[in-house]
Amino acid sequence: MFVYAGNDLASYGFGNDHPFGPDRFFCFLQAFKESGLDRKTLIQAPVAGNRGDLLLFHTPDYVQRVERLSKRGEGMLDADTPVFSGIFEAGLIVVGTVLEAIQQIMDGHTRQAFIPIAGLHHARRDGSAGFCVFNDCAIAIEALRRRHSLQRIAYVDIDAHHGDGVYYAFEKDPELCIVDFHEDGRFLYPGSGGIHETGQGPAAGSKMNIPLPPGADDALFLNIWPKALHFIEQQNPEFIILQCGADSIEGDPLTDLALTPAAHARVAGDLTQMVTAGDTRGLIALGGGGYNRDNLARTWVAVIDAMLAAESS
Repeated sequence: MFVYAGNDLASYGFGNDHPFGPDRFFCFLQAFKESGLDRKTLIQAPVAGNRGDLLLFHTPDYVQRVERLSKRGEGMLDADTPVFSGIFEAGLIVVGTVLEAIQQIMDGHTRQAFIPIAGLHHARRDGSAGFCVFNDCAIAIEALRRRHSLQRIAYVDIDAHHGDGVYYAFEKDPELCIVDFHEDGRFLYPGSGGIHETGQGPAAGSKMNIPLPPGADDALFLNIWPKALHFIEQQNPEFIILQCGADSIEGDPLTDLALTPAAHARVAGDLTQMVTAGDTRGLIALGGGGYNRDNLARTWVAVIDAMLAAESS
């Protein structure tokens, strides 16, 4: 299993006083090393992407806007996403690292990978949103199709926020299976992801949005998860993308769910077993959100541990 743990990933952060600060990466890295899992995985360096990678999903006008503001080093991309000098290059590192992980899997060097600073699921084709500049999840989906000739992809999102940037971009795509657990949009940004949103047109029935009430705990989550896992298995995906945001863990300052790292570990382990036992080519797990530093460190370590255990079982 590959874990991408180079310090360059910390360049995607909006300052130490911001919920999405660069210290998030270093909190994970310390816990990862203390767990001893760094000796059981293959540590990989981040890789910078390029403009062509961004254009797999984003519009040329939007890419140019980010690059222009990045050089200026000030302003706002949207109401929640501030500009800093070098934000364009920092976004390229996230995207490039995710695509490198996919390439390593497709080349047969591993079947699973974890990237802590990734999973920026709110960005749209033509704009940023919610701390997300470039949507590496959606870019990964496009890359799997265009560069690796895969079609049946499963996108599983257990971040507390609805992955709206992915869902609405592929709402009419029948071959992208989406399972998205999140806090009910009536109580949390971005206010979307109702249970009735199951895909449109030819994609009707290919998506599951599962809004959870504030305070939802492991018991509720794990009662629903087997049904969601069966839904994914029925789609027979060729590749799985897991966005395992830790902001759904109890005690996050921005959200209201009450899961524990055990829920994330269960999902990661079950999806890894799908890969090791079947024809699915690989699994990438993306760190996503999480603004309580202890929570994200414990959760991402639990995800890696569960992936390793399922891989060797």
